[in-house]
This record gives sequence, C-alpha cells and structure tokens, in this order.
Amino acid sequence: MNESSVRVPQSELDDLTARLGHTRWPDAAPGDYGIRLDRVRALADRWLGFDWRAHEAELNAIPQQAVEIDGDRIHLFHVRSADPGALPLVLTHGWPGSTVEFLDVIGPLSEHFHVVVPAIPGFGLSGPTTRPWGLRRVAEAWAELMARLGYRRYGAQGGDWGSGISRALAAVAPDRVVGVHVNYLPTPGQAEGLGPEDQERLAKTMRLAANRHPHQILFAATPQTPAYALNDSPAGLLAFLGEKFDTWADPATPVPDDRIVADVAHHWLFRTAGSAARIVKETGLDGPQAPCPVPLGVAVLPGDITQSVRPLAEQRHDIRHWTEFPRGGHFAALEVPDLFTADVTTFFRTLTGR
Repeated sequence: MNESSVRVPQSELDDLTARLGHTRWPDAAPGDYGIRLDRVRALADRWLGFDWRAHEAELNAIPQQAVEIDGDRIHLFHVRSADPGALPLVLTHGWPGSTVEFLDVIGPLSEHFHVVVPAIPGFGLSGPTTRPWGLRRVAEAWAELMARLGYRRYGAQGGDWGSGISRALAAVAPDRVVGVHVNYLPTPGQAEGLGPEDQERLAKTMRLAANRHPHQILFAATPQTPAYALNDSPAGLLAFLGEKFDTWADPATPVPDDRIVADVAHHWLFRTAGSAARIVKETGLDGPQAPCPVPLGVAVLPGDITQSVRPLAEQRHDIRHWTEFPRGGHFAALEVPDLFTADVTTFFRTLTGR
C-alpha cells in the first residue's frame, strides 16, 4: 500500500483546452432528442474555466493511497477518524460517477467513521484496467483492500453500481461486513398486496427493467466501440456523461456544474471512458447476484430513476432502516450531502450502538 497524490501533467491540460476549443459542434436538434446543444456548450465553457489545479489541491488535501490487486491499480481516499474506535466504512460510487461523488461527505463522515473511498478499477483515478472487472470481482477486491488496511469489521455504502458492489461485498465477506447502506435498490416482484403508491413504484421499476437505458444496451454488447469517440472528444464525453447527471438528478437538487465537470475530467484525464463502460458487459458474466446476508439500510430518493418498494425489499433482505428522503435523486451524496451523511450515520449507529 503506497501513499499517493494527484498531479496531471500540464501537457494533458493544454491538450484538453485545445480540444475543447476546437470542438466541431453538431446542429441543434428540435424537441427531445437528447441533451441540448446550448446545455453542452455551457458545460464546455464551464470546463474551459475550471481550475483543475485547485481541484487537485482539494483532492490532495485528502489522504490517498494506491494499491495493486489482481494486476490492476486501485486508487483510494483513506481518512481515519479522530475516534480510534470508529467503524470503518467503505463508500462505492457508480457510473457515470467517480470518487468525486463523495468529496462533499468524506469530511463529515470521518467524524464518525474511518472512511475508505476507492475508485472502481477502470474508473477515474484508478485508471484503465487490463482484465475484466465485473461487480463480484470488485467486491472481492474490496474485501482484500479492507484486509490490507487492517480492518476486520466494517460497513459498506453505495448507490448505482456502488449499491450492487456493497451488497456483493457482504456476500463475499459476511463475517466482516456489519451492515450495508444503499441509496439505490431496484425491487422487482409481484404487485399482489401492495398499496397504490407501491404499485406505482413497482410499475416504474418494471418499465425501467423492460426499457434499459440505451447506454446500458450498448455497453453490454460492444463497450469498446463508443470508447474510441469518448476517449478522443472531451465535448463528446461531456455530453454523454453530463446528460445522465442532468436527467437522473432531482430537478430540485441538481448536481452542481463544477462537480459534473470535475467528474468528467476524472474520466477524461485518466482515460477511463472506455474501461468504465466495460463493467456492464463484465458484470453480465457474473450470473445472478446473491441476496445481501447482513442488515440493510435503504434511503429512497424521490427524484431517483426508480424508488424501492419496501414489502418487496423485505422478501430478500434484512431491512433494519428505511428512510424516505424529502428530496434528492440518483446522486445522493452530491445532491443532498447533509441528508446523506445523517442517514448513513444513523443506520450504522443502530447496528453498533456508537
């Protein structure tokens, strides 16, 4: 385990500026054809004015480490609490996210936990991968990572891919994971016995399952094909990822543009647009995911792409904590960091008494 920091060569930043400045923009499409031209231009202007060195300083103010597991690099933030008896907590981001998702909550959470925030192999600061990394393999790597850090008992938290990885980590290491908190938990099932609100939630979940997002279909089949464009055009990558931040967040709590730009910059500067896309195809090789064998806490956000149905969740999981947030969407830690921090802390306090 090596101490690490972030320092992007100036030549990479100069190349980015030149590419953004020479973007060949498409014509504006009428109606709802995808992210609007004026929106992407505004984000590109924000990116051109973004102070990457200030962002680097923000990152480097957080203790960081890097480790090689199964032949690939994993970069992580690791902040120990002032309380030596605090519970370790591993936070896992999703797609199109990165460790940027947790920058606003690492400090507050470290008042109660030893906080570990790894970048999924193939995402952002971890850099591209050399071999397949499906959800289960990431979970196995997290178990190894936490063991190397000296943590024998710990909690896990995640949304999007982080939700699946955190639950898989509990299945991989049930004697070490005290509980899992998620802010995304699709709950398919049967509608019998459900009230009207839960029936509506289930219908939304089933529509999502039947009509997968186009990028998921593409990534499950040929993730390498879009990688050539996404790795070559920062404006293209910005449009592709930025659309998800705009449409998956609660309109009442949009992700700040500087955080969107920072996240896209992580994928651009560390060349992970292609490797991050491969997790869909590589997870498809894993087979069905095992149920979470440890206590589960669920945060339901009204602006997310789907909302969990508690009676269905309880059929597969030991639900110990359930919170209906008043606002927020798919990117809970970015959109409602205060609510997120409080809910995570409350859940693990119920399990540990601390």
